[in-house]
Amino acid sequence: MDSISLNKYISDTGICSRREADKFIETGRVLLNGVVAIKGNRVEEGDEVLLDGKPLRKNPKRIYIAFHKPRGLTCTTDLRDKTNVISYINHPQRIFPIGRLDKDSEGLIFLTNDGDIVNKILRSRNGHEKEYIVVVDKELAPDFVKRMSNGIPILGTTTKKCMVEKKGRAIFRIILTQGLNRQIRRMCEYLGYDVVKLKRTRIMSIKLDDLAPGKWRYFSEAEMQEIETLLEESTNNYE
Repeated sequence: MDSISLNKYISDTGICSRREADKFIETGRVLLNGVVAIKGNRVEEGDEVLLDGKPLRKNPKRIYIAFHKPRGLTCTTDLRDKTNVISYINHPQRIFPIGRLDKDSEGLIFLTNDGDIVNKILRSRNGHEKEYIVVVDKELAPDFVKRMSNGIPILGTTTKKCMVEKKGRAIFRIILTQGLNRQIRRMCEYLGYDVVKLKRTRIMSIKLDDLAPGKWRYFSEAEMQEIETLLEESTNNYE
């Protein structure tokens, strides 16, 4: 392999981010060929890197997929469920969805084999945005946007304030930073509306754009860099 920066070499094993790798190096926990490493070191083929005295093991290449889930598929890894998303995509590597999108909903969902990234994206305390277009069964009342955006009591709590924008007679756009069970549908039901169509169009910096229903693609290099930047300050611990 060509030489790569030590912090990237460490983060590529899947145990931490580059920033966290820098902290390992700064605190003397990393040895490069038997010598205490310093920031800026590079790793070449055949080099030995130890963290806390133990060799780092390379994980399988990390996979990140953007998928336009059509209605009718279930975001589960349970292969006994004939509507499961894993069998539908049929990727040769073991992957799993990050979060859920209701069976009756469509739109963007991520799939990966990187367990470290999952909680960082899903924890509501990290504030990562998810954007939706929603069609309901009747015209939006004049106070709908205000009530919806200021928080709705569901599931024993009140939803966080969020951005809501009217897009048509019975259509609105909403951006959430939390993911309560069937949150948008429950919020609409509380206000007396039934959801006719719900489509997720964006997660963090990645947009659905013109990806057709049932199609998937790998994250681009630019998208991965954006995601890594957004996740640098995120925790993968549960609240």
